[in-house]
Amino acid sequence: MPDNRFGWLKPIVLPALLALAVLIAGGVFLDRQSAILNEERMRASVLAEVALIRAKLEGNINSNIQLVRGLVSTISTEPAMNQERFSALVSNLFEEQSQLRSIAAAPDLVITMTYPLVGNERAIGLDYRANDAQRDAVLRARDSGKLVLAGPVDLVQGGRGFVGRFPVYTDTPTGQVFWGVISAVVDAGRLYADSGLLDRSSTINISISGKDGTGGAGRIFFGDDLSDQNPVTADVVLPAGSWQISAVPNGGWGAAQTNAWFLRIATIIAGALILVPIVITGRLMGERQQHFRELKAREADLARLSRRLGLALDTSKVGVWEMDTVTSELVWDDRMNELYGLPADGGKRGYEDWRAALHPDDFARADQDFADGIRTGRYQSEFRALHPNGEIRHIRTIGSVYADPGSNPKILGVNWDVTADAAHSEELRRANLLTEARNRELEIARVRIEHTALHDSLTGLPNRRYLDEELKRHAATGFENTGSIALLHMDLDRFKQINDTLGHAAGDAMLIHASTVLRANCRDADFVARIGGDEFVVLTSASDGDNYLGALAERVVRQMRQPATYEGHECRFGVSIGIAAERGVAIDVKRLLINADIALYRAKGRGRNRHEFFSDVLQAEVVNTKRVADEILNGLERDEFVAYYQPQFDAHTLDVVGVEALARWRHPVQGIKAPDSFLPIAEELNVVSTIDRLILEQSLAALDRWEAMGLGVPRASVNVSLRRLHDEDLITGLKQLDIAPGRISFELVESIYLDEGDAIVGWNIDQIKDLGIDVEIDDFGTGYASIVSLQKLRPKRLKIDRQLVHPILTDAAQRQLLMSIVDIGKSMGIEVIAEGVETMEHAAILRDLGCDILQGYAFSRPLSATDLEAFLGAQSWRKAS
Repeated sequence: MPDNRFGWLKPIVLPALLALAVLIAGGVFLDRQSAILNEERMRASVLAEVALIRAKLEGNINSNIQLVRGLVSTISTEPAMNQERFSALVSNLFEEQSQLRSIAAAPDLVITMTYPLVGNERAIGLDYRANDAQRDAVLRARDSGKLVLAGPVDLVQGGRGFVGRFPVYTDTPTGQVFWGVISAVVDAGRLYADSGLLDRSSTINISISGKDGTGGAGRIFFGDDLSDQNPVTADVVLPAGSWQISAVPNGGWGAAQTNAWFLRIATIIAGALILVPIVITGRLMGERQQHFRELKAREADLARLSRRLGLALDTSKVGVWEMDTVTSELVWDDRMNELYGLPADGGKRGYEDWRAALHPDDFARADQDFADGIRTGRYQSEFRALHPNGEIRHIRTIGSVYADPGSNPKILGVNWDVTADAAHSEELRRANLLTEARNRELEIARVRIEHTALHDSLTGLPNRRYLDEELKRHAATGFENTGSIALLHMDLDRFKQINDTLGHAAGDAMLIHASTVLRANCRDADFVARIGGDEFVVLTSASDGDNYLGALAERVVRQMRQPATYEGHECRFGVSIGIAAERGVAIDVKRLLINADIALYRAKGRGRNRHEFFSDVLQAEVVNTKRVADEILNGLERDEFVAYYQPQFDAHTLDVVGVEALARWRHPVQGIKAPDSFLPIAEELNVVSTIDRLILEQSLAALDRWEAMGLGVPRASVNVSLRRLHDEDLITGLKQLDIAPGRISFELVESIYLDEGDAIVGWNIDQIKDLGIDVEIDDFGTGYASIVSLQKLRPKRLKIDRQLVHPILTDAAQRQLLMSIVDIGKSMGIEVIAEGVETMEHAAILRDLGCDILQGYAFSRPLSATDLEAFLGAQSWRKAS
């Protein structure tokens, strides 16, 4: 008889093998999908962190650059800025939140200013063109006209940093001129820390590579090479160059797959749960005759169990529940109790238990989602569960309605905890809000920096840069599309005296007052700007004609004359205005600026506190003045200014007692030119002191030569300008010349020694006397000299002006006046010189009136050194007398 003990295995072998194959394939697939999903979540999380770092890097670098651009704009309008002014401006930038470490200014590519100065003294004097390490970046900035950002580089002061080179251009009448560069050092460590790079080193690995504005090839300058770890990347867009951020989690992408083994064990358990029923079913099939009715019930249980297990395989760490939609009877597994903070005691649960566990704010929505799920047959929702201990968990649920034959409809579903996902979502939302807030701050900073770059911080008026933009905007169609532009260039008069006497605070108050006056007198559409220390510009239309422009200027001049009060002090100042207008299409705004400046120059030259219009005649004068000025400067370089000498004679013996050294210009084309043809322009050029010094040096050399020749010229009188008497180094220079006492006399006009309040002039005159240099008063009688001022000065000689000497031949009263002057001089022990002696009759009268020394054409005109030597050798004046 055959053994049937194992006959029940035959019908289940094939199904069991198929089921085992399906379970293995499904398990492998689920394991792979779980790994992929986990990596995607991690990549999304890492990318969110990288995006935040990128935004902070871009924001921090751009904010640093924008701060420095404001400084660049200021320097372009103040190219002659000194270290003190530079430090004051840059210190304001360092008060802003930034990563700036130092800023240096290099006009003509040589560093002359830096901030902070302490610790960076060695940088002063550095010539970028001679520095191999920095030359290429600086020249690139100069040649491209754009910012060049280099780095990170090792800093001499220690540490590493990024160096931004900003080219600076200044506007001149001939166009923009390259001034130099501003170098700003951004501290790399602070930049990394403020951008969050160091805060995330414990969670992710980060590297940064890229090329900077110098054009260098991309390289890794932060972190390690991650290219072989499939990193997430993000591009950092910079004003010069670009960087790429790469990042991976610490430990790699597979480090956080904590649920892999759990899933695998769950799969094995699930497989066992499926295979065991199959084996049992096979056994039951062998006994189906005895247990047919029990088998039907087991099949129903097996089907229900299979549906529950199928949903469990689709999720991880889930709780399974089932509810009768008619009786509200609810079945929870242990995981469900854990999710809702209830004890896993196997107790009965109902719909009210679920409702009681919901967060009050989520109840209405969750209840509606459940009702809709029962109605549609497909249930899905997400809500918060409030545990008895106050803990809040985020729950996600899905379910499906089904109905077994002969039973009530039921809904079967799963719940799982998504609190971590919700926290990550909230963190990402906060990061997005932070990014948006930072962007808003950057926009506000951009607007503020742009306003600061275009406006004067003291008066709030537009500055020179804003004026240039307005002129360009109106060049084609005129101001406000009127086909014309008028420009009033203004300069405050006596403003320096207010600054010097009451301080810069008073000066600032007067500038604000001046801006108020201008706004009050101009139309709303007019453009009012402050373009310099005490310079203002009004841009308006010229369509109303010159009468309107003149009336506007006159109103401004009149109101500026009115006193303004500052802290109880009455301040008075005026304004000079130059007006230029252009009409037609394609207006040359640069020429307009130059013309207004020329007109302002004329207004100041004609006495100030007035306005002048630009004209062709005025332009011709300016062109001629410019030509003469250039020739004077060239003449100084070519030693064209020489001394001519007019001898002075003893009134009684006619012996030569000295010479007056007079400046002459040996012009290469026009020949010898007298001082009245060049001195006014030389005064404007501030070279009269230089000419005086040249004449003094030539006179000393001539005296030595004449003494060697035996010509017997005892002294020489030279003119000295007021500007030279203001020179604090005058006495030092005179001491170096080793002038013998009585050998040289300085001729001073009355306006110099009457200025009793000038301490430097008074001190210099006293020192001149101590050096043995005589002091003479020139042109006496034409000014307002007093007896008291003569007593204070105690000059060696005074020279009666030729205007008083000429009429004595016919005017007895004039002779009496000269006699009085001579008596005053004699009473004070002062020698009297008469100049302008044109005839020997003049000489005789002046001798009889008591004059000590005579000088004039009656004896000799001014002569060159060579001609004077011949004149002295011939003694021709004695024959003429």
